[in-house]
Amino acid sequence: MIAVLIAGAVSLVLSLFGTRWLIGFFARLGFGQPILGAEDHGPVQHMKKQGTATMGGAAILGAAFIGFSVAHLRPGIAFSDQALIMWAGVAILAVMGFLDDWLKVRKRHNRGIFWKKKGWITFGLVALTTAWLSLSTGVSQTLSITRADLPGWELPQVAWIVWTALMVWATTNAVNVTDGLDGLAAGSATFGFLAFTAIAYWAFRNPDIYGLVNPLDLAVFAAAMAGACGGFLWWNAAPARIFMGDVGALGIGAALGYLAVTTNTHLLLPVICALNVMEAGSVAVQMGVFKASGRKRRLFRMSPVHHHFELIGWPETTVIIRLWIISGIFVAGALAIFIADFTNIADRFAGR
Repeated sequence: MIAVLIAGAVSLVLSLFGTRWLIGFFARLGFGQPILGAEDHGPVQHMKKQGTATMGGAAILGAAFIGFSVAHLRPGIAFSDQALIMWAGVAILAVMGFLDDWLKVRKRHNRGIFWKKKGWITFGLVALTTAWLSLSTGVSQTLSITRADLPGWELPQVAWIVWTALMVWATTNAVNVTDGLDGLAAGSATFGFLAFTAIAYWAFRNPDIYGLVNPLDLAVFAAAMAGACGGFLWWNAAPARIFMGDVGALGIGAALGYLAVTTNTHLLLPVICALNVMEAGSVAVQMGVFKASGRKRRLFRMSPVHHHFELIGWPETTVIIRLWIISGIFVAGALAIFIADFTNIADRFAGR
């Protein structure tokens, strides 16, 4: 447990001060976030944020990795293959996000060169990482909710790789869509990482039930990400002084997805990340209604749905806090499902 606390605390402090340094660094360079205007059907109410420092996700991921590494200085905890592969996957997507952010800043337009092809590229990169997990570690290859044997459907290796790649890819995109209001994505991600910290640590304390590969290292990974998101949120809370950018959104989304894969909580992920599902789903529904109506009608005033709430008169901070509440409720519900299943299993073990 001490290693988990070290990872979270070190990551939080480093992210807090590292993000502040990044704000000054990008201010000196004159780099800031471009905002889509009315000509691009963007959120014109956010034009006042034009020029705010971006790419703050680099501080989140850097602080989390250092916090994760520092925790391993404590005797008795080793670097696991799973966690290191997860870090590689996070780093790959973060680098791609960084390149996209850099191009947006250089072109002074909120679409990088990859914006039309980014989905295919990210899916390919994620599939390579999940294949690496499958071929190099003892990760369970069943369809799971709270543990590997529930429902315990064994998937062929190729099907498992595709399924888990879709999970991680969808999560990266959903977090990216959520990152549209100050602190919204970072706050909800903090809830999610805290949930995975509890799940992984609980699995570590109950190895006979969950049988995860080095679950303590997964708990340290999740705690480091939670702490780093919390430190970043200090500067990203409304009114934000820095945005996380694609480097942060893609990296955070990948980390959440990989944690669901390695903790055997595939079908619990949509509950933990329910806010992200709602945000990405609102975009899909909006596009479906728009196309089905011959490009004449829209369900929401603007998607993602957080912009709809702004346009009906909710202040930005009200939207953020209410969506945080929704996220917290679903995360608590996911943990309740996990604990209820554990209680059921524990009673069976005790012969009740």
